Amino acid sequence: MSKLSISLYTILALIAFAANSVLCRLALGDNTIDAASFTSVRLLSGILVLIIILAFTRSGLGSRFSRAEGQDEQDKLQGTSAADALSQPKLKARGSWRAAILLFIYAITFSFAYISLATGMGALILFASVQLTMVIASLLGGKKLHYTEWIGLIMAFCGFIYLVMPTLATPSLSGFILMTISGIAWAGYTLMGRGSASALGDTSYNFLRTLPFVILLILFTFQDAQLSNTGLALAIVSGGLASGIGYTIWYIALTGLSAIQAAVVQLVVPVIAAIGGIMFAGESISMRLILASAMILGGILFLIVGKYVLESRGSRHTKDSESK
Repeated sequence: MSKLSISLYTILALIAFAANSVLCRLALGDNTIDAASFTSVRLLSGILVLIIILAFTRSGLGSRFSRAEGQDEQDKLQGTSAADALSQPKLKARGSWRAAILLFIYAITFSFAYISLATGMGALILFASVQLTMVIASLLGGKKLHYTEWIGLIMAFCGFIYLVMPTLATPSLSGFILMTISGIAWAGYTLMGRGSASALGDTSYNFLRTLPFVILLILFTFQDAQLSNTGLALAIVSGGLASGIGYTIWYIALTGLSAIQAAVVQLVVPVIAAIGGIMFAGESISMRLILASAMILGGILFLIVGKYVLESRGSRHTKDSESK
């Protein structure tokens, strides 16, 4: 796949991620639908769209999507080309219940958090929590951080502290906690999918496994449901397009992105979401959000990129010394 195609898929996926924040805020901020119903409709729409896409790719009619989605993992695990991988027996991709639980926790806390959070603030807390959780998981797994990574980590945590300091611009405590939980759940879901042999297949079945939880959520909350055509439409678009198709596009983009590139490009999502909130939700960006964004995202960017820049410079310096 060409670099232009990878760039296009990446941009579309990032817009889809930000769109989820904007759509959720539009629906809940204007009280067009309650948080529980939004979550239920979003997941049900995602299930429907992903199952349709999965059936399409496995029917032989969607070979392009199959090749793009499966090439990276198939090549790493089997050392074959994409064409050879497609000609081999299909790998069993059934997801897991643990991943489905994390996905449901992410979705429901995401919705309830946006009752009291602005679009940009919510996206900032979400993606910063995701990145920090993945770093902590690496530490617990025995990975040692480079000093530049420690600097980035401390900078990001300082940004979090500044974000929740008691001022008029401080986000709701309940919204902050819920969105942080949502980010942790999404990070766990992402880490569980690192060994996936078929990202689309595993994601589809993970979404499908949330169905029992969605049914229970509906049973416990239907009496308090607040529905409108606008709210339902926003939830369907969020689930079917921004989540279902958006996640599929992201998996295609990942075949042409390194792990570092994939991590870094996601850091622009809060910025896109904040711009979307201004354009579509009539929100304004506070100076606190701007400064916190710079500290958190700058710290995470430094954490991810700093070590590799220094190592590449050191490698070039070593080669130059040897050549002399």
